[in-house]
Amino acid sequence: MFGILIILQLAISIIAKLVTDTDPNNWTMMLNETGILLVIVTIFTVVASADSVAGEFTSGTIKLLLIRPWSRSKILLSKYISLLLLALFMAVVVFVLTLVVNILFFGYDSSPDVVSKVLHVQRDLPVIGYMILYYVYEFVSLIITVTLAFMLSTVFRSGGLAIGLSLFVLLAGGTVSGLLSMLDYVWVNYILFLNMNLSTYLNGTPIKQGMTMGFSVAVLAVYYVVFIAVTWLIFNKRDVAA
Repeated sequence: MFGILIILQLAISIIAKLVTDTDPNNWTMMLNETGILLVIVTIFTVVASADSVAGEFTSGTIKLLLIRPWSRSKILLSKYISLLLLALFMAVVVFVLTLVVNILFFGYDSSPDVVSKVLHVQRDLPVIGYMILYYVYEFVSLIITVTLAFMLSTVFRSGGLAIGLSLFVLLAGGTVSGLLSMLDYVWVNYILFLNMNLSTYLNGTPIKQGMTMGFSVAVLAVYYVVFIAVTWLIFNKRDVAA
């Protein structure tokens, strides 16, 4: 997985270096590559998340785990923490890789107005601060998607179903959000799809007129708590056949 991320990032930068007459801005390249690589990171972690619990049931190894002297909650928590660490480590690798490689290939633009004139975002932020915030906002959406896949894997014990539904949220979420944002109903604001893309707030554009960053974070927090509660309840109550 890490090899794919590294090769893809290098390939994008090398192609941009070779086919353009003038070198692009290093921050523009970093932002564009980040949009691609974080989607791949999400896919990788969703696949790992979907197989984390469902794979144990499929192979029958879940019984070997449950006879150990640890509670079901500890077993499930250890799996969930490992997924979060995987997602975090991959995101950090992508950040460092895109930052360093693009500086080496295209130089370092230290202009104070990079955010407004190059990235076309009206925010009074240093460019490195903008990039860090962008990653934080995208990481929140990544965690929600991974937690959803983890819940589906636990509830339905099907890795394929968990992967399919989670990738639908990831890949079709933007299209669905665009369609739903045109509906003038209050209940639309509480739909998961519509609150996933937090980075739009960083650009000064609300997801839907009247919505705020705090509102979207609160909605995502409620969904997160529900996903976690359902996961733990089902896993602790489920009877594992001998």
